[in-house]
Amino acid sequence: MTWNIVCDSSADLLSESRNDGNIRFFSVPLRLLVGEREFLDDEQLSVPQLLECMKEEKAASSTACPSPAAFAQAFSSADCSICFTISANLSGTWSAAMMGRELALEEHPEKQICVIDSKSTAGCMVLLARKAKALIQRGENLCFESICGELRIYQAALRTAFTLENFDNLIKNGRMRPLVGNLLHSLGIHVIANATPQGAIHVADKARGETKTYQAITKLMASSKDCTRAEVVISHCQNLPGAMKLKEQILKDLPVKSVDILACRGLTSFYAMEKGLILGY
Repeated sequence: MTWNIVCDSSADLLSESRNDGNIRFFSVPLRLLVGEREFLDDEQLSVPQLLECMKEEKAASSTACPSPAAFAQAFSSADCSICFTISANLSGTWSAAMMGRELALEEHPEKQICVIDSKSTAGCMVLLARKAKALIQRGENLCFESICGELRIYQAALRTAFTLENFDNLIKNGRMRPLVGNLLHSLGIHVIANATPQGAIHVADKARGETKTYQAITKLMASSKDCTRAEVVISHCQNLPGAMKLKEQILKDLPVKSVDILACRGLTSFYAMEKGLILGY
C-alpha cells in the first residue's frame, strides 16, 4: 500500500527531501502576487528575491491558493493520502484541497483521502506531517480512519506563536496604520501573536528588544499548554541567529523534548517578512 502525505507550501518542507519507501511527501505550491510579478512557492523560489520585490512594490501584495486539480493530482498517485492545509481562516487552500479530494475520488473511488485543516501554518504542519508518517509506520494496528482520527486529536493539541519585526506588508495591506508600524519599528518593538483554536490570528503581547521578546514567547507557550516533552519547530525568515537565540531561551525555560529550526519558504516569508519567527509546538 502506498501513502502520500500532502501539504501546501506553507509547511516549509520540500517534496524531494521527504520520500521514504512507500511513504511520499508532496508540497503543493501557493502563488505569491507582487505587483505585476507572480512567484510560485516551489523549490526554485528565491526568498531573498521575493522579499526584495515586496519591499520595492508600493501596492499591496497578495497570495493565491493552489488549484483543486493540483491537489487531485497529488491524491491520485497513492492508495492513501493524508493532507494538511494552512488555516482555512487565512486562505482558501483547505477548500481547494477538499475540491481536489472530490475530483480524485470521482476518478478513483477506491482511494482513501483525508484532508485536515491545520488551523495553523509552518511548524504545526511540519509536526502534523511527522506525526502522520510515524502513525503510518506503526502500520498493522491502525486502519486509515484511526490514523486520521489520531491526527485530528493531535492537531487540536498543537499551538502556534510568532513574532514580527517588519510591518511593511501589514501596512500595505491596510491591516496596520503606517504611523503605528513605523513607530513600532523605530522603537524596536516586536509584536507577539498566536493562533486561536479556530485558526484566527490574535495579538498576545508586545516586547522591546530580542531578550524580552523571547522571554515573552516562552511565557506565552507555557500559558497556552503543558509543554512537557513537546516538540517545537521554529521557522525563521532570513533570521537564523534570532532562531538560535529563541531556541536557547525555549530550552532554558521549558521542559520541551526538542527544538528544530527551518527556513521559511515563500508563503511564510510573505507573512512573517524579514526577521520574523514562527513557532509550532
